[in-house]
Amino acid sequence: MVLNTIDIKEESQSEIEILIESAWCIVLHNDAFNTFDWVIVNLIRYCGHTNLQAEQCAWFVHNKGKYTVKFGTYEDLEPICSVLCEKGLLAELSQQ
Repeated sequence: MVLNTIDIKEESQSEIEILIESAWCIVLHNDAFNTFDWVIVNLIRYCGHTNLQAEQCAWFVHNKGKYTVKFGTYEDLEPICSVLCEKGLLAELSQQ
C-alpha cells in the first residue's frame, strides 16, 4: 500500500485535532475549608477515582497547593468541574 502525502497530512491533522480536544484538565486547589475526607469523597464520586487515587490527589493538593486531578475533553470535564465547585472545592478547567 502506497500512501501519498495528502493521506498522511490528513491523518496527522486528525491526530492533532484529537490531541487538542483532549488537552484539558481539572486542577484542584488547596483551601482552608475542605477536609481530606470531603475532597476524597468528591474525587471518587465525580472524577471516578479509586480510594487510593483520591487520597493521593488530596495529599498532592495539600502539599503542592494545587494538582491536576483529571484529564479529558472540555465537554467531558466541564460538568465535573462545575459540580466540584458546587460542592465547595476550588477547581478550575485548564488547557494543557
